[in-house]
Amino acid sequence: VDFKHLAIIVGSGFVIAAVYAVSAEYRLRRLVAFFGGGSSDEPVRYQLDQALIAFGNGGITGVGPGQSRQRDWFLPESYGDFIFSIVGEEYGFVGVTLLVLAFVLITWRGYTVAKKAPDAFGRLLAAGITTTLAVYAFVNAGVTCGILPTTGLPMPFISYGGSSVFFSAIAVGILLNVSSQAGVYRRRNARPLTE
Repeated sequence: VDFKHLAIIVGSGFVIAAVYAVSAEYRLRRLVAFFGGGSSDEPVRYQLDQALIAFGNGGITGVGPGQSRQRDWFLPESYGDFIFSIVGEEYGFVGVTLLVLAFVLITWRGYTVAKKAPDAFGRLLAAGITTTLAVYAFVNAGVTCGILPTTGLPMPFISYGGSSVFFSAIAVGILLNVSSQAGVYRRRNARPLTE
């Protein structure tokens, strides 16, 4: 791979992303609110503030399943874009840690499947699906913790919404298929043990 070409592609991507980010007023407001500008009563900042309050309410072990006050009264889109903070409120630090570890495990297993795939298509497909699931999960977690600007990406398997759950289920099904094909390939090409 020629790094000059890679640098041109990455640089062009950053320029396009920057132009896209400032081309609409609501995206620009999100960026300004993220970087500390703007008032705290803006809807974008309000949502993040309420998400952080939800994490604080949860403490170590959480308030219990279904006992979230932020979800019902204060946090808009709590079932979609900000579900991670509701997990933090209801299940606490322990629940959030287990959820992050589950996504780390899914990511690790997905890349293991990609590494063991019998052909280049299977490797690239498994790696792409795994990367997509991992990016969605960790960007959603980063947004609700205030590490990243608000994006609107769902938490795979957790966020409410038919298309997100549908994509996540199909993605894992394809990963399982690639994994089973790798197992068939290994069995077919295995050398018999000699005595």
